[in-house]
Amino acid sequence: MSRDPSALGQTDSWDGVRAVVAGFGVSGFAAADNLTHLGAQVTALDESSADAGPVERSEKAQLLEILGATVRLGEGATATLPDDVDVVITSPGWRPEAPLLAQAAARGIPVWGEVELAWRLRHPEQAAPWLAVTGTNGKTTTVQMLEHIARTAGLRAVAAGNVGLPLVEAVMDPLPYDVIAVELSSFQLHYTHSMSAESAAVLNLAEDHLDWYGSGPAAMGAYAADKGRIYERAQRACIYNVADPETERLVREADVIEGARAVGFTLGMPDVGMLGLVEEILVDRAFIEERKTSAAELCTLEDLPSQAPHVVANALAAAALARSHGVSQAAVRDGLRTFTLGGHRISVVAEHQGITWVDDSKATNPHAAMSSLRAYDPVVWVAGGLAKGARFEELVAAVRGRLRAVVLIGRDADVIAEALARHAPDVPVIRPVTDETGVTGEHGPMGRVVEAAASVAQPGDTVLLAPGCASMDMFTDYGARGDAFAAAVRTHTGG
Repeated sequence: MSRDPSALGQTDSWDGVRAVVAGFGVSGFAAADNLTHLGAQVTALDESSADAGPVERSEKAQLLEILGATVRLGEGATATLPDDVDVVITSPGWRPEAPLLAQAAARGIPVWGEVELAWRLRHPEQAAPWLAVTGTNGKTTTVQMLEHIARTAGLRAVAAGNVGLPLVEAVMDPLPYDVIAVELSSFQLHYTHSMSAESAAVLNLAEDHLDWYGSGPAAMGAYAADKGRIYERAQRACIYNVADPETERLVREADVIEGARAVGFTLGMPDVGMLGLVEEILVDRAFIEERKTSAAELCTLEDLPSQAPHVVANALAAAALARSHGVSQAAVRDGLRTFTLGGHRISVVAEHQGITWVDDSKATNPHAAMSSLRAYDPVVWVAGGLAKGARFEELVAAVRGRLRAVVLIGRDADVIAEALARHAPDVPVIRPVTDETGVTGEHGPMGRVVEAAASVAQPGDTVLLAPGCASMDMFTDYGARGDAFAAAVRTHTGG
């Protein structure tokens, strides 16, 4: 006999619940593993075979089967939803039109994401509050800053969700956390229905992943609406970006818990109820008693790992979330002072003959690339890859005065080239020879890119890899792209 899973949690028996887990990636395995542990009858499905991924994928499939789950991997495995199903747990990349999810919707079967499952599995007496972050860009850096600040304050904290641990693993940890810094993508939020974060932030909104949402103006609206779900039922604070009015609109439209406050962050002078900058100092005018007449100093720009504007904005957002949780000014300062940026985020690879080489391969959409480009002048810009439906006109028009030249790579190089032709026709554009495996040259996959950039760069310039595109046309991920760039730069500079 089947059971309704909607009222079940971590301390309940899930015996009799028939759950299908769609997708067998990191979050899918975590969901299947923990549901099996709770007693559910689990079927895990994925189009990729056990042999197509890393060895551990096969091992995880075998482990689940030993524990009593059914695992079906390979082509056609997700075409048909099994007959007896009470709930479907979907991986975030799956669109609602996917056959398995469409069949679930037609049959009235609830579809949860791993985030929704994790929220329902929090311990009823030891549930850690969630400080949640979304946005087009800066999510991972902000969440990692937040985690570091919380740990500096002496809290048992972890980054989870779209970065770090799967959320199901975080909430099922036998030793409860004091707070969880949660990174959420629009895909994850799309399948989240009941989360009530202690505080939540939308860092910014710009075109990204619009291919997932369809086409036309409605796609951007649907994308923004999914981002705005993070504010629903927020308990203490909704953090928004003063420079991005759309984020404030999402706060105003959200149905929050009574008493939750709207708190802005700005790179300018903050008004009451905001965090911002007073000259070279990050200050808080939101979480202090005297906020109408004064501001509390948090740290200085020199305390941050970078003074690039987007990094400063991320620090202000992380500080706002931490302060909403009651973290002290001193812990915010010490946390930001000792925080280091992750790899491939405005990372200086080399300084040689007056030219600075910077790897920001993590800039995988135009908004992120614009943030990076605005930190340097003049720039030889290395760009291209998979545009994911994004356009580059606004970006090029905004930064054309900074561009010494542009080196284009990747499948959608033409999209950027067209924007440059319209809005920056005088900027030289170089397109190295490419093949199916990437850019070729005597120094490796990125060799000719670096050679081309070096041929036009002048002392005082920055050669910046900020592709504005995803990497999977030429590389396994943005990290591999950044590593290839850095290796080619070191070969070129003799480093």
